[in-house]
Amino acid sequence: MASNTKSFNPNKHLKEQFVSNLNGSSKLELFLVMVILIGSVLIRRAIGSRNIFGFSASEGFSKKNDGEIVRNKSLWAYISTMTVDYLFILVPFVSFLTVLSGWIYLNATLVIFFLLVLFSVRRIGSLFLQEDGVISFRRHVTSYRVLMMLATCVCILAVDFKIFPRRYAKTETYGFSLMDLGVGSFVLANSLVSRQARDNSITTLRNVAYSCSPLILLGFARLIFTSGVDYQVHVGEYGVHWNFFFTLAGVAILTSIINVPSRYCGLLGFSVLAGYQFCLSRGLNKFLLSDERGTDVITQNKEGIFSMFGYWGLYLIGVQLGNYFLFGKHSTVASRSSNWARIRVWILCLLFWSLTLFLDQYVERVSRRMCNLAYVALVLAINLQVLAMLTLSDLIPGSRISLLEEAFNQNLLASFLLANVLTGLVNLSVNTLFVSSTTALAILLAYAFILCASVGCAYFYGLKLKFW
Repeated sequence: MASNTKSFNPNKHLKEQFVSNLNGSSKLELFLVMVILIGSVLIRRAIGSRNIFGFSASEGFSKKNDGEIVRNKSLWAYISTMTVDYLFILVPFVSFLTVLSGWIYLNATLVIFFLLVLFSVRRIGSLFLQEDGVISFRRHVTSYRVLMMLATCVCILAVDFKIFPRRYAKTETYGFSLMDLGVGSFVLANSLVSRQARDNSITTLRNVAYSCSPLILLGFARLIFTSGVDYQVHVGEYGVHWNFFFTLAGVAILTSIINVPSRYCGLLGFSVLAGYQFCLSRGLNKFLLSDERGTDVITQNKEGIFSMFGYWGLYLIGVQLGNYFLFGKHSTVASRSSNWARIRVWILCLLFWSLTLFLDQYVERVSRRMCNLAYVALVLAINLQVLAMLTLSDLIPGSRISLLEEAFNQNLLASFLLANVLTGLVNLSVNTLFVSSTTALAILLAYAFILCASVGCAYFYGLKLKFW
């Protein structure tokens, strides 16, 4: 009892139980959640920044030759535009994932209805909204990476409150959930714009060590912090000592050591996943899902170490997709024709959704904990769905990337680290399990506002944090 009294986190075990033994939601619900979240962003774009305060992301800043950002508009117009972005993007994200989560089908119906209205307005000829032209496919990829990060930042704190549905929290063994997509989406988003996708991979051991050192340092920093303040850690997620940053570092090291041209990365990725799935089906899955742990490092961190092969396969597939759409010879065609990219992304989305359903039914159920083949297919399906929906913004009037997306894109990893720090501070200062729904919603909205304001200030003053 004395140790609990002195602990920074006296409710540690209750919080760990709160996120344990969960079974997730359904495939349809995951699909509709993404429709709602991305649909709200498309609706925000249809309003148009310049139509309200005379400020837009592309016009508000210009760049010198050295990359320095030059501010051309007033601070008031910038703050006003960012506030509207917060109200139309982050507030809906928080609301749809908490207080409005019980009306998922109604929410999806309303969002789809508004989008259809906007599509109709575009076809009629933009009667009351100004059209801003077609967004390049690379900008869609940038927007996709930002929005997946925003959803992740909202979820990592919301999951600690009862207002967040348990079906959206990470599953224990098998199943689908919104938060299961976090790490896989992060890996895929990075692979699309990676050095490997540009055929500019790191080959020397020194360069590999230098590139991965920030992730390794962040991994140890998180381990020391969680141990030092007795922070809640669900051991079944990665293991006793392993965490998200070690997984990213491991994937980067494997990709750099086994260096193949981007056009062959997809084949290598599928080969790695097939071999890993074969081992899982032959009994490795029972070992990874069991509660038994030895005293050695491997068995204590078995989930994190072995799932790294699944994430590596996912990364390799993402590398080939990134090269195909963004950096290879086909990408020049994509930049000239938005229809080319849109059609192919939708085809790939449907293909991976079909593959997910088949694997989940006939091979092995989706498992984020093991990062099996069905999980990788699910991550690809959901992420391509988000990207495919964003390409529809070319079909609505007034379409333009929001200022909020531009700001987060400049400091993507820094914003994620800030979200983790804020999440830790909230958990150590507030008893998240016992606050009312109203208080929980207020905390989440304030957290999202602080995150938005911090990233927005960094963008306005041209601050960009680079880790390597």
